Amino acid sequence: MKEMTILETERLILRKMNIQDEDHLMKIFSDPIAMQYYTSTKTREDARKWINWNIKNYEKHQSGLWICELKNTGTFVGQCGIVPQIVDGQEEMEIGYLFVRDYWGQGFATEAASAVRDYGWSKLGWSRLISMIYKYNTPSIKVAERIGMSMEKETNIKDRPTLIYSIYL
Repeated sequence: MKEMTILETERLILRKMNIQDEDHLMKIFSDPIAMQYYTSTKTREDARKWINWNIKNYEKHQSGLWICELKNTGTFVGQCGIVPQIVDGQEEMEIGYLFVRDYWGQGFATEAASAVRDYGWSKLGWSRLISMIYKYNTPSIKVAERIGMSMEKETNIKDRPTLIYSIYL
């Protein structure tokens, strides 16, 4: 395993992101279809802030969003990991995932999120994990359900109807 590798799945390597990943992230952030369930696409400056936020999360929480690459080619396919979020005034640890559109529908989000869930329990000791999903994001809801999460409540986050999915160890 490479130095920055966090974990491996059958088809993926998940590694820490760094400033050289800006172009990779822009494959997602600049795609209006990939970003349709977010408030907007993101700029390069947003991507740099995103990377720096994740680097801080690695230091503070030993987790963050990690770069997902195909094991056999090293091709960037997305990001998945565990990040802190505030939900109704409480800090929660969220499994998040966002993939390049060309790789949708191939099970990569489920494969990565499942591995990340297990990592959160076994390596980081969390007994509860959530996913915050925009109410109309059916593909993300399906991923959450496939990794064993169930809908806990609906709330508003950034003035958008958001479903909170959760799972307990």
